[in-house]
Amino acid sequence: MSNQHRPVTPEDRDEIILLHGEGKGRNEIARLTGRAQRTVSVICAEEGLVFDASMTEDATRHRVAQLAALRADTAVDLHLDALKLTQQMWEPATIFNFGGKDNTYRDKHVSEPPSGDKKNLMAAAGIALEKSLKLVPPADDTGVEDAQSVLGQLMVGLKAAYDQAKSEEAGNEEAEGESP
Repeated sequence: MSNQHRPVTPEDRDEIILLHGEGKGRNEIARLTGRAQRTVSVICAEEGLVFDASMTEDATRHRVAQLAALRADTAVDLHLDALKLTQQMWEPATIFNFGGKDNTYRDKHVSEPPSGDKKNLMAAAGIALEKSLKLVPPADDTGVEDAQSVLGQLMVGLKAAYDQAKSEEAGNEEAEGESP
């Protein structure tokens, strides 16, 4: 009969409480005592003991950061793959045919791939870019504020130029009215 199915003794409880006091986590206590994780949780809860979740939170944050880095690396690789695929559209290639009634192989070197192959290369590049952008979407910083600022400054400048031109035009009309 395994330890997990036998009744919990006072000694078992004391060991679990002692290990908790040493700062061990629930899973480690369960492993060390041969008890189920739920049993450890129940005993600690009955004693008013809580587990420090900061280690779990730190580990989770670390793992999330690792996954983000892997996604970023994969996104870069996919962008590079897309670049290679689009470059192949304009490079010399070898086209071939295999088959026929005599099951023969023929090839021919050409200055660039035929249009059907270019279409396939472009489709593959597009898929690579699409997947890359799903892994790491572009930053939400679209530069809207900068554009609004530039447009605002442009409007102020245009208004000043308009006001100056209007003022000069009014001055010219007065000068024309004063001449004999």
